[in-house]
Amino acid sequence: MNVQNEKCVIVLDERLPFGIIANTAAILGITLGKAMPEVVGADVTDKTGREHAGIIQFPVPILKGDTESIKVLRERLYEPEFSDVTVVDFSDLAQGCKTYDEFIEKMKDAPERDLNYFGIAMCGVKKKINKLTGQMPLLR
Repeated sequence: MNVQNEKCVIVLDERLPFGIIANTAAILGITLGKAMPEVVGADVTDKTGREHAGIIQFPVPILKGDTESIKVLRERLYEPEFSDVTVVDFSDLAQGCKTYDEFIEKMKDAPERDLNYFGIAMCGVKKKINKLTGQMPLLR
C-alpha cells in the first residue's frame, strides 16, 4: 500500500449510543487490520526497553453519517468502479448475534437491503475514497 496515494476512513452512525459507536469502531478496525496486515507497522520499544505492538502507519479519520448515508455509501461500494476498495461493514444483524455461528446463519437469510449498517470502513485509492466521503464531517 502506497500511503501517499491511498486512504482509509471509517464512517459511523452518529445517532447510535456511544458504547455501540465505540464497539463498531473497534470491530471495523480489527477486521480492517486482518484484511490489510501490511498497514500495521513493526513493534516498537520504548526508552525503558518495553515493547509495544505496532499500530497502523497512517491516520484513519472517523467520519459521521447516519443509517441512510451509510446505506447509500455501502451500495455505491458494490459498483464496479469501487471493486478495488477494501470494505468492512458492521450491521445491526451482526451486533445482535451472540456467536459467530449465529451471525453466519442469520446472514444466509438476510437480504442486503434489510441490513442497517452501524458503520463502514474503507481503504483504497485516495481519489476514490475522497469521491465517496469527501463531504462527510469528522465525528466529534
